[in-house]
Amino acid sequence: MAADLSQIVKAYDVRGVVPDQWDEALAELFGAAFVRVTAADAIVVGHDMRPSSPGLSRAFARGAAAQGADVTEIGLCSTDQLYYASGALNLPGAMFTASHNPARYNGIKMCRAGAAPVGQDTGLTQIRELAEQWTESGAPQPAAEPGTITRRDTLSDYAAHLRSLVDLTSVRPLKVVVDAGNGMGGHTVPTVFDGLPLTLVPMYFELDGTFPNHEANPLDPANLVDLQKRVREEGADIGLAFDGDADRCFVIDERGEPVSPSAITALVAARELARNGGKGVIIHNLITSWTVPEVVREHGGTPVRTRVGHSFIKAEMATSGAIFGGEHSAHYYFRDFWNADTGMLAALHVLAALGGQAGTLSALTAEYDRYVGSGEINSTVADQAARLAAIRAAYGAREDVILDELDGLTVSSADWWFNVRPSNTEPLLRLNAEARDEVTMTKIRDEVLAIIRA
Repeated sequence: MAADLSQIVKAYDVRGVVPDQWDEALAELFGAAFVRVTAADAIVVGHDMRPSSPGLSRAFARGAAAQGADVTEIGLCSTDQLYYASGALNLPGAMFTASHNPARYNGIKMCRAGAAPVGQDTGLTQIRELAEQWTESGAPQPAAEPGTITRRDTLSDYAAHLRSLVDLTSVRPLKVVVDAGNGMGGHTVPTVFDGLPLTLVPMYFELDGTFPNHEANPLDPANLVDLQKRVREEGADIGLAFDGDADRCFVIDERGEPVSPSAITALVAARELARNGGKGVIIHNLITSWTVPEVVREHGGTPVRTRVGHSFIKAEMATSGAIFGGEHSAHYYFRDFWNADTGMLAALHVLAALGGQAGTLSALTAEYDRYVGSGEINSTVADQAARLAAIRAAYGAREDVILDELDGLTVSSADWWFNVRPSNTEPLLRLNAEARDEVTMTKIRDEVLAIIRA
């Protein structure tokens, strides 16, 4: 009987514990399946700093080459550096990383040429099915002529491309604390920032996939504490925190306070609209702040609201020709970066905005942070559908609200909104709420949580 890979092949990527759930033998089959499904005659492969990443990446390359594809290995890289290589070389790509997951995990993020996403509906299901089939029947027949495996360094080209997309000529000297979390930011930041008028204070730049200092997940406030403290101690202008594969970036202001990803989305949206003559579509998911569509309209743009998840954002970016997109999770997508997400480019925009004026980051971002949000609150529930139905019943008859089921349930009024979404992988409901003031937000948040947790 063929292996069941449904536990490790997720909606957007492969992710699981090594070697318990997958290993180099399976990585080799994934490489062969990737070439079959994409019909690629050449691909690019990169990996992060996890102990298992080099071996898994090389096994994938062997599987791909056995099917006749020429493989370009770019070695240690961030996920957005792999997207750069896929875009610049116009090749399908595979990145070996488990992002912010603990050290025992690893995974593969795959894309077609030009960094176009490979997800459940765009090839990942077929890749899984082929790999499952081959676990039973044995490795597929090799090609008559195997492909080659060659090495290439793309770090300096990646850095140059990012810097070509942001005007950094008028940036004043800034002190910047960067927490790389022992992840790939420690590899990319020195090259990207080289030559800029920045005093860089590095934290945890040593590449170490066992994450000895803290998890490389800046979405968890506990993992920002060290950075916040260091920013205050150094009297720094700004702090930046990257996740394990350095495709997400969180921003800390000069007071040591986190700047919401919605505020960063609004700030970068305003800058990208200015760069494009005050016109363009900006994508935001449905749990970003009301501030984002407001700022987009104020700067002449057209906001488009999507479901949560990078596959939905990237699909809408391509369909609408959007110039930029942002998510609450600190993923930022750029048309000029093949519609892919890059936290590093967002960071350069923030540095350019901050360094192009004399004020503090907190003053700069205040106009992009107009409402009070709850942040995402997860609740374990026995029956997701029943709890959602209870919320719908509680609010559905009210004349002052609008119900919307684009993604979970969104309930909106003149002064507040909230969204409740079920997790795809766990028995959780995720609540995000926002209001015009703290009292109203707290009241709505607690009302909804009482129903969810009843």
